[in-house]
Amino acid sequence: MAHEFDPVLSLDPESHPHLDDLPMYADEVDHIEWEETADELPSRYLLVYNIKPFKERKRRVFLQGVPVTVQVEGIERHLRGFKVRPSTVYMMRVSHGDFTWTLKKKFKHFEELHRDLMRHRFKVRVIQQPLARCVLITGSYSCRRGRLAHRVSTDLSTMAFLDVSELSFIPDLGPKGLEAMIVKRSGGHRIPGLNCCGRHKVCYQWSKRWIVIKDSFLLYMRPSNGIISFVLLFDKGFNVQVGSKETGTKYGVMIENLSRTLIIKCSSYRQACWWKQEITNLAERHAQDFLTEHRFDSFVPARHDIQTRWFVNGSEYFSAVADALEQAKEDIFIADWWLSPEIHLKRPARSNYWRLDRLLKRKAEQGVKIFVLLYKEVELALGINSGYSKRTLTALHSNITVMRHPDHVSSTVLLWAHHEKLVVIDQSLAFLGGLDLAYGRWDDQDYRLTDLEAPQSQPVCNHSEEERLEEPEEEKGIPLEEVKEWRSRCRADSTDCNAAGQFWLGKDYCNFIQKDWVELDKPFEDFIDRSATPRMPWRDIGVVVHGGAARDVARHFIQRWNFTKTVKPKYKPSCFPYLLPKSHTTADNLPFLIPGCVPANVQVLRSVECWSAGSSENSIYNAYLDVIRDSQYFIYIENQFFITCADDRSVYNQIGDVIVERILKAHSAKRTYRVYIVIPLLPGFQGDVSTGGGNSIQTILHFTFRSMCRGEYSIVERLKRQMGDEWVNYISFSGLRTHGELNNSPVSELIYIHSKMLIADDRQVIIGSANINDRSLLGKRDSEMAVLVEDTEMEESVMDGEEYQAGRFARHLRLQCFKVFKCLPSNSAPSLVELREFVSAPSLLTQDPEKVHEKLRGIRGYLVQFPLYFLCEESLLPPLNSKEGMVPLEVWT
Repeated sequence: MAHEFDPVLSLDPESHPHLDDLPMYADEVDHIEWEETADELPSRYLLVYNIKPFKERKRRVFLQGVPVTVQVEGIERHLRGFKVRPSTVYMMRVSHGDFTWTLKKKFKHFEELHRDLMRHRFKVRVIQQPLARCVLITGSYSCRRGRLAHRVSTDLSTMAFLDVSELSFIPDLGPKGLEAMIVKRSGGHRIPGLNCCGRHKVCYQWSKRWIVIKDSFLLYMRPSNGIISFVLLFDKGFNVQVGSKETGTKYGVMIENLSRTLIIKCSSYRQACWWKQEITNLAERHAQDFLTEHRFDSFVPARHDIQTRWFVNGSEYFSAVADALEQAKEDIFIADWWLSPEIHLKRPARSNYWRLDRLLKRKAEQGVKIFVLLYKEVELALGINSGYSKRTLTALHSNITVMRHPDHVSSTVLLWAHHEKLVVIDQSLAFLGGLDLAYGRWDDQDYRLTDLEAPQSQPVCNHSEEERLEEPEEEKGIPLEEVKEWRSRCRADSTDCNAAGQFWLGKDYCNFIQKDWVELDKPFEDFIDRSATPRMPWRDIGVVVHGGAARDVARHFIQRWNFTKTVKPKYKPSCFPYLLPKSHTTADNLPFLIPGCVPANVQVLRSVECWSAGSSENSIYNAYLDVIRDSQYFIYIENQFFITCADDRSVYNQIGDVIVERILKAHSAKRTYRVYIVIPLLPGFQGDVSTGGGNSIQTILHFTFRSMCRGEYSIVERLKRQMGDEWVNYISFSGLRTHGELNNSPVSELIYIHSKMLIADDRQVIIGSANINDRSLLGKRDSEMAVLVEDTEMEESVMDGEEYQAGRFARHLRLQCFKVFKCLPSNSAPSLVELREFVSAPSLLTQDPEKVHEKLRGIRGYLVQFPLYFLCEESLLPPLNSKEGMVPLEVWT
């Protein structure tokens, strides 16, 4: 019937030029004078963080200068009980720019709109036609052109009639779905631990809310203040049902996902069915990616043609993060296991311009919303002082919001951690991997062991000329008070302004096996004597993804943020807002691109559990298993831990078992196949390795050696049973070590490997935050995030002596990774007795320094064999009466 009706409602002032000629009466002037629309925001998406109360007159709902047109497409007549007169429902198609939606209204709704508008002294005519009743809004246009449309568009009655709000016409939120004032029931949350009190479906009350349905989520907000009260993300548990049996109420609609069951109440069964149909149709059209099962049981599918770039070491990674943060326009998401506000992202630094806290403050002052999620540690066990990080960041600006999770007692989570490391810019590009924005992480390919004062003649700044000349000056428009404060700080604390040209300032200079971090609230004070102790270099891998993959990373962050806000009562105030995911319909509209990217297929993977995000997933683990099984030529693993080979008692992940199966398959087929495993030579715990290390070091070494070469479950022992000593042709275990000079004396130190990466066949790469152990992989313990990058652009290479098409991303990353001291650990010390003898014997350095220098000149690279027989005659498990021995084994595995 759509062809029988003409467009009947227009809010475009240009479509009514005759309104200028209408008379203006004296008693109308005061009533129709109002303030102009609020200043334009830098981005329409920022309306998400600036929703006004529904009775506020300056609400920004409609697109400026864009008409709203309504077309009646059909009518429905329904008999109500035994009444002869039918209840007529008008189905209308409404358009506003690129947005189109459907309304169903009864004649009484037109009458209510007419009544409400008459209160504002508008002259409104209700025109009745034989087959339908339609409305045409005219009126006394007694002000400048456009004010009538402005007044109508910001009138609460009109917006309620059209089912619109500030969130209706934001392109980044996707197409417009259902909106209406509804009555919803509280409760229905599935929250683990003690925080569930008062949130079960038994404890509920009914309240009036404005609900908004979008393409991959729904939300409701309070009309009185416009504050979003809850966001329900569509996921694999998404379901919509109607009926009193399913909802427990007459005319109810049940909408649920994996973390909550939401009940809303409609005015009739017919309306409830229509709501179910509309919500389901919208979700099935636009949210299939989140509703269905995907490869590896991930919450999202692989995204195609994603611009992607890898980073080896923190130098390039931190620099790229700094450049991306500088270009942020809307919001910034940061999730870290540990965050140090005072770290410099570009080094060596002559000013504080690229210091993390200053950079975030600068963006917050520009109106960018910044949200930071930190792991709340058990302070007796871990000294990362997340409380200091939170206080420091929140004191910078009101646009910076920080939450910590979990509360260990109320959540009953004492052993597990939020371990992912994410930086998301405008939900359009995302950095992730193994690098926290924290002390000790910045390093480059030189892996320096020392960082003393640079000679005055040596240039120490590697930034552009513009970056080098960043001292505040009055001529640049900076207030004189800030100039004086800056100069005062330079005089009072020279390390803050880095007059010495150092790379690692204060707590950033570290050797955590020698001494763990202390007094983190004094960031610029050294805690290690850098003139006597070499630092420990840090090796790590990061990645940046754009477009759809970045939207998936942002969605994970939003899920965790909203879940934390829901479960922690202290975050209930509106200063901790619910976050909304952007739609994938605009994912390809990239605001900027990180240089050096290549296109690839990218799938986001994660480890989460109900305690950490409200849902369960271990897709990182599944991806590792599948990629190893399907590899044809080699796998290269670089990881902070290697604790695997399941015995169903202390270790459960089967990464090592799959490696053994793949090697045996190659051996039986007489095919060439190689496994390269690179891990740190020692675990990253404080302890004196010359005496065997502390209990923590020995415990991790026990499980590492148990996985590699000791005991019936180890990889080497299982391979030996099938092929004898030929196992060395298939697998190798290595670490990294470097050397330098400190006070004109040679020194050596291991390079601490913190990477979490796998490369397979120069075509597939997994990069993320997940270690190879049960904590990271099982999903029920630590929360993690990773990406699987699969190359789509190939280049000529050679594999096993034959021509081979290798992927650009994977091959160049692998090539980058393949780039005479008394060292510990060493195979020369299989027991503690021999270790003490080894340590007490005079070293070559004391006997013949010249020979040492000669040997060092012949060393190239950093790779060394892992000492598989270090302390092999000792039991490395901690004594039961020690604090480490009292901790459950799950903590170590």
